[in-house]
Amino acid sequence: MLQRLAGLESEYEGVIARLSDPATQADQKAMRETGKRLKDLEPIVARYQEYRSATNDLEVAKEMFAEAQGDDREAMRTEIETTETRITVLEEQLKMLLLPKDPNDERNVLVEIRGAEGGEEANLFARDLFEMYVRYADRMGWKLEVMSSDPSAMGGFNEVSFMVKGEGAWSRMKHEGGPHRVQRVPATESQGRIHTSAATVTVLPEAEEVDVHIDERDLQIDVYRASSAGGQSVNTTESAVRMTHRPTGIVVTMQDERSQIQNRAKALVVLRSRVLSAQLERVNAEASVARKSQVGSGGRGEKIRTYNYKENRLTDHRIGLTIYKLDRVLQQGELEDVTDALVADERARQLSSSTSED
Repeated sequence: MLQRLAGLESEYEGVIARLSDPATQADQKAMRETGKRLKDLEPIVARYQEYRSATNDLEVAKEMFAEAQGDDREAMRTEIETTETRITVLEEQLKMLLLPKDPNDERNVLVEIRGAEGGEEANLFARDLFEMYVRYADRMGWKLEVMSSDPSAMGGFNEVSFMVKGEGAWSRMKHEGGPHRVQRVPATESQGRIHTSAATVTVLPEAEEVDVHIDERDLQIDVYRASSAGGQSVNTTESAVRMTHRPTGIVVTMQDERSQIQNRAKALVVLRSRVLSAQLERVNAEASVARKSQVGSGGRGEKIRTYNYKENRLTDHRIGLTIYKLDRVLQQGELEDVTDALVADERARQLSSSTSED
C-alpha cells in the first residue's frame, strides 16, 4: 500500500505541473481531465502526507521515550499511544480512499418508478416514492428534472422518470433500485384493512453521446396528441413522441413538454441511457443479474425495502436496517440514515474483498 501511495503522490505532483503547462491550459478537454484527476488525488495525498508525518512523529517519540526519565517518560508513553492510534485511523482511511471508484460516480442519474403489484394503490405509492426522492434531492442540494410521467386515475403514477444531477447522486441513488413494498390502509380500502402493494424503482447512469451512438436510421418516431390520465387531450397539437430503437426494441414515450422538439430531446436522453444499460448487460453477465435484480417481477413478496405505515417503520432488507421515522422519510425526504448505511455497507464489502485478495 505504501508503495502505491508513493506512486500516487508522484503522480499528484505531475498533475499539478501539467495544470501549469500552457499546452494543457490551451486544451479545454485536457484541462477538464487533468483537473478531475487532481480532485481525485488530493484527498489521498493529503491523508498520505498526514500518515508520513505521524509515523515520523512516532519514531521521534520512541527515541525520546528511550532517553526520558520520571514524569517525562510517562508523558512520552502517552504521546506514543496517541500517535499509534492516529496512525491506525489514518491507515484505515487510506484503505478506504484506495478502493476502486464506481466508473459511474460522475454521471447524472436516471430514475424510473412504476406502480407494480397492488393496482391503483401501487400507483399511489409510486407517487409517494417520487415525492420522497424530490425532497431528498433538495436536502442533498441536487437538481431534479422530471423527464416523463404517466399519471394514474386517482392521482398516482403508472410511471414517472426523472434525472438527478449533483455530486454524489449516483453513489447514493444507485442503491434505490429494486422493488419497494408498502404496508398500509389504502385510500381505496373502505374496511380499514392493511394491504401490501409494491412499486419498482430502476436506477440508470445517464449515457452521453460518446458512450452510445444512436443512428437516426435505427429510430422509428411516432408523434401523437398528448393525453391526460383520463384520456382527455391536453394538447391540440401532435407534440407527444414515441421513440422506438429498432435494433433493441426499446421504446420510450414522452409527452410532458408542449413542444415536440423538447419531447424528442428528452426521449433521446432516456433512450440512450436504456440502450447503454442493455449493452452492458449483454457483455457483462454480472451486470445483467444486477439489472434484473433491481426490477424483479414487482411482486409483493420481492422487496429491497418495506414501508410500514402503522408502525412508522422503514426496513431495508439488504442490510437489516430498521428505523422508526417513516413519516419524516416520506414527508421530509430524510433518507440519509438509509443511504449512508448502504454506502458504508458497500465500502465495507469492497474493503473485505480487497483484504482477501491481498
